[in-house]
Amino acid sequence: MRIVWSIGDPHGIGPEIILKSFLKLDGSCHSFLVAGSYRVMEYYRDALNIPVKLELVKSATAPFRQGVLPVLSVAEPTSIMPGTISAEAGMIALESLRAAAELCREGVCDALVTAPINKESIALAGSSEKGHTGFLGRMFNVPSPTMMFYDPVTELKVALATIHEPLERVPGLIRTMDLDAFFSAMATSLQNDFAIATPRIAVLGLNPHASDGGVMGCEEQEIIRPCIERLSANLKVEGPYPADGFFGAKMYRNYDIVVAMYHDQGLLPFKVLAFDTGVNVTLGLPIVRTSPDHGTGFAIAGKGVASERSCYEATQLAITIAQNRKK
Repeated sequence: MRIVWSIGDPHGIGPEIILKSFLKLDGSCHSFLVAGSYRVMEYYRDALNIPVKLELVKSATAPFRQGVLPVLSVAEPTSIMPGTISAEAGMIALESLRAAAELCREGVCDALVTAPINKESIALAGSSEKGHTGFLGRMFNVPSPTMMFYDPVTELKVALATIHEPLERVPGLIRTMDLDAFFSAMATSLQNDFAIATPRIAVLGLNPHASDGGVMGCEEQEIIRPCIERLSANLKVEGPYPADGFFGAKMYRNYDIVVAMYHDQGLLPFKVLAFDTGVNVTLGLPIVRTSPDHGTGFAIAGKGVASERSCYEATQLAITIAQNRKK
């Protein structure tokens, strides 16, 4: 397998965790590549004294050598300032992501692992992108890719029905989205990407206590439950469950994946359970894409204390998914 890392925000911890992950992964039967900035990778390698040999390559098809991390330069900065927000850093992060994704589209690389980007830097660069998931969805003409989080320790998987949306918009989005297609596509992804023959899907309610029979909202009775009943003949989908009781009673252990209706409903319990090991996965894309489940870490950027665990796990999962798809 050939894995490409996009460099993320040059002022964040992305370059550091890539370098540290490569130290752990080098010597495996897989090859690795960074799409981004050679100068940035060299800067963090030297500043943090990380013993990785870098090689500037002009093509991603150049021969790979064990012990050497090749870097395909797609954009170079005029300055490197760890921990700061800048338009130039945002531009480099986007160009790195676009180039790395293209390598996967062309079949040059088997999977993409994205280092964290900063939304403010992206906005300063003149882009309206909110994150990797939407960007890749538009790039590959996938209207609604699914954001999923995976913990390799507990094997907990949490997917989001809506992603980075204000809470006031969530009920309307749940009412208008095609939930039947959403759950069906998710089941297919779990079969293809995780080799789960018959996925067990748990669905959380939108309202407190899953509305208590309609006392605190009606989306469960009008939208979510009817969808589950329609699909139950062909899929193992159950719910809607009250989110607090579901996680409090550890009911997630009985399912292959848990679907949350909005961002914090799913991410809060997930990060409590898997803060250091969690991996972000985009389901529904024609390419394999994973990412560390954390941000740019500006407060610790350039200090050499960032943990590479999530990036390492994201890379291992990308390899596994790519292998499963090939099977």
